Amino acid sequence: MIKKDNILASAKKTILSESESIAKLTQFLDDNFVNAVEIIYKSKGRLVVTGIGKSAIIAQKIVATLNSTGTPSLFLHASEAIHGDLGMLQPSDVVICISKSGNSPEIKVLVPLLKRFGNKLIAITGNTTSFLGKEADFVLNTYVDSEACPINLAPTNSTTAQLVMGDAIAVCLMEMKNFTAEDFAKYHPGGALGKKLLLRVSDMLDTTQKPIVASDSTIKNVIIEISEKRLGVTAVIENEKVIGIITDGDIRRMLNKTENISGLTAQEIMTKNPKTIKSTDMVSDALNILEDFSITQLVVVDNGEYKGVIHLHDILKEGII
Repeated sequence: MIKKDNILASAKKTILSESESIAKLTQFLDDNFVNAVEIIYKSKGRLVVTGIGKSAIIAQKIVATLNSTGTPSLFLHASEAIHGDLGMLQPSDVVICISKSGNSPEIKVLVPLLKRFGNKLIAITGNTTSFLGKEADFVLNTYVDSEACPINLAPTNSTTAQLVMGDAIAVCLMEMKNFTAEDFAKYHPGGALGKKLLLRVSDMLDTTQKPIVASDSTIKNVIIEISEKRLGVTAVIENEKVIGIITDGDIRRMLNKTENISGLTAQEIMTKNPKTIKSTDMVSDALNILEDFSITQLVVVDNGEYKGVIHLHDILKEGII
């Protein structure tokens, strides 16, 4: 029976083995890497990434990363390439070919075809003296001493090294292009990430549910306004300016302290100088303010004009967190 300690020991050994292989990649970086990145950066075409087997899977992940960070990329399966898919290749494209051995039969067939097309060829391989290594214009060395696999056969360290080299290329290109969070958002408009980077307060603001009372409003009217607008708060307005807010918590605290509320007005129980935000600000900024001050509502004000209230619950419903 396999013991718990043995499982944990095996997992730790695998992680350490792969991390050591990754660390050694820094020793292999040279002008080949610099020139390869510059060629990709200056290219007027796409970056086509190809491979076979596990390397093909890594190639797909690298393509996904590059596309999402502003480098138009395509995946080309090495075996399908020689059966028609080479048609996707354009003269201005740059090609990255990934292969641990650099001597796979499919690679030996594909590489001469790529060279015939005249495209710049970048090799990511663990064997720089291989067929691929010798034929490529630039060679990125991803050699590993061994695989984490106990029989040293299943690609583990080698595929991780390939993936990390692809990430290094992507990050370098991002920095060269001054790729920003706003750029990133353009390629990730859906889901929580897209909303966090793109959604503005105005996109969530319901102007038909804008709780508002005058500074001299009675407590009864305040309670009615808070209840009807269902935001747990109302803004207190005087001379068309927000001078305070009253939350349902303020109402509860007032009722605990005061026996007779008939003569009280909104101005007497409001919180002055409430936290505000502009409608053009990002929802993520609103969330940060709510978290920093442990509050659940923000008053939205543009150039002194009251626009409404944004509530923490509404932000949570959008899946920003």
